[in-house]
Amino acid sequence: MRFDILTLFPKFFSGPLDHGILSRAIATGAVEVAMHDLRDFTHDRHRTVDDRPFGGGEGMVLKAQPIFECVETLGGPAGVGIAAKADRDLARQSIILLSAQGKRFTQATAHRLAALERVVLICGRYEGVDERVGELLADEELSIGDYVLSGGELAAAVVLDATARLLPGVLGHADSSRYESFGLSDADLAGESDCHPERSAQCAVEEPVLSLSKEPASVKSPGVPRSTHGAGGLLDYPHYTRPAEFRGVPIPEVLAGGDHAAIRRWRRQMALAKTLRNRPDLLANATLSDNDREFLATLADPISDR
Repeated sequence: MRFDILTLFPKFFSGPLDHGILSRAIATGAVEVAMHDLRDFTHDRHRTVDDRPFGGGEGMVLKAQPIFECVETLGGPAGVGIAAKADRDLARQSIILLSAQGKRFTQATAHRLAALERVVLICGRYEGVDERVGELLADEELSIGDYVLSGGELAAAVVLDATARLLPGVLGHADSSRYESFGLSDADLAGESDCHPERSAQCAVEEPVLSLSKEPASVKSPGVPRSTHGAGGLLDYPHYTRPAEFRGVPIPEVLAGGDHAAIRRWRRQMALAKTLRNRPDLLANATLSDNDREFLATLADPISDR
């Protein structure tokens, strides 16, 4: 997968791209990232990329001309060049304007982008970007949150990281991006193994699928039953590691008991509780079973306690 980033500050990305998962993804060839300095597409000696807005107002607006000319020079292997907006195959490539006025970037958006071959990220700047960039060039505008940044570079790094980590082979374990905050539901995971693949060879019998939900269970396979539900739009459950007791606080007893059904139940309930506490808005669109709703009903309403 290839990302093209249009920016006034290409060196900004030397930090995010030189460390961690993104660095490894680029080194292995799973991800290709190309930087394009918008100042290289100006035609005056001052390399001017912005101008005052028509109608007056505060701030400066990023001009359309350098952005269009930059995109028009983007090539690539045969058939992978950036097509004109009217002819663009959105199942293969997309141009995205990063803007405080855009739709909110979510995990679902990251999954959608990860299925593409090429994504162009335009980093907005100053007071905004000439509206004709969105009308004639970009397929969509995205925002990473309800706040205003000085420029789109931070947002581009977020979109790049969140999308690239979903690509096959980028993370150390395929399940790392499945069972996490905002991840897939049990129904979406139907058909995948309910067992840890690295331990399946140790088991000679099929274990029943352990599920609290009333949706169809996934296909059974030999091994240790997985001990968590798919997130289904919720926040992740709490995690603990060694030592089992730290500064007087022990791990929850259920995690040390070896009962995968009990662990799965506890993790689901803790994910529900954390989501209700930190992001109650997510519950409106989350995939919830009858048991989930019954558990939520037992929790105190944090608003009524204030």
